[in-house]
Amino acid sequence: MPERVGFIGLGIMGSRMAANLRAAGFELTVWSRTTDAAAAWAERHGAKLAASPAKLAGECEVVITMVVDGEQVESVLLGPEGVAAGAGKGLLCVDMSTISPTETRRLGSALGERGLRLVDAPVTGSSPRAEDGTLTIMAGGEKADVERAWPLFEAMGELVVHVGPLGQGEMLKLINNAVAAANLVTVGQALLLARATDVDLDALQEVLSAGSGGSAMLELKSGPMREHDYSTLFKLDHMLKDVSLLLAESRSAEVPCPSISLAEEMLLGAARRGHGEDDFAAVIEALEGLAGFRL
Repeated sequence: MPERVGFIGLGIMGSRMAANLRAAGFELTVWSRTTDAAAAWAERHGAKLAASPAKLAGECEVVITMVVDGEQVESVLLGPEGVAAGAGKGLLCVDMSTISPTETRRLGSALGERGLRLVDAPVTGSSPRAEDGTLTIMAGGEKADVERAWPLFEAMGELVVHVGPLGQGEMLKLINNAVAAANLVTVGQALLLARATDVDLDALQEVLSAGSGGSAMLELKSGPMREHDYSTLFKLDHMLKDVSLLLAESRSAEVPCPSISLAEEMLLGAARRGHGEDDFAAVIEALEGLAGFRL
């Protein structure tokens, strides 16, 4: 069971996930680009603050990264002051960000050349589940590496699945998010059509929820879309990034995904209306623009 754990990235998700690791008794050393916020988090939770990812790696057996995109993952792992620059041989890197599976495998190869290991373990569940430790975690990598990280996963998640070799965690996460985005766009269209044809929206939601039209997106996002409440649980820009990554993988696999392409267009439309930092329920803004009226 790892005794010394490093955690890089204390944003909306990472700060909550790291808090659960501390609550489970793991010694934590943390680093984040926002130094003041990281220092405050470390003091509040009884963790150590590192001056750089390299310094953090020198004190740890396992390092978790939870950052925005592939560029940031590469920077904190392989940059001049990155994890690899300060790590001892055999250090296990666990990337819980959502990035390209292709990029994950490339990073794994580069780390392997330095005697380091990598597991990709993206999560789903948004900030409430990050806070209460009930995330779903999809782990990709060698069995021994995943087992080494398993106690950490159990402190942060409710469902942990080893889904295959390195990169497959990311692939499954992108598929999951793309399905959610496409479903959300469908729910938004249903709400607008119901409004235009004088169907009671409460009745719509009750009936859909009880039948084959029910979904997590209907349950979680129909209310915020109707109320235009975009309090951020998962940023629209992040969902757009994930959907675009999925479409790049689908093109490589020569599998058409037209419904997901539509979701990308609607997310992009909402982002261009200034909602990139809002919750991805703000996609309704783009759909309302097409319809010519608001809910």
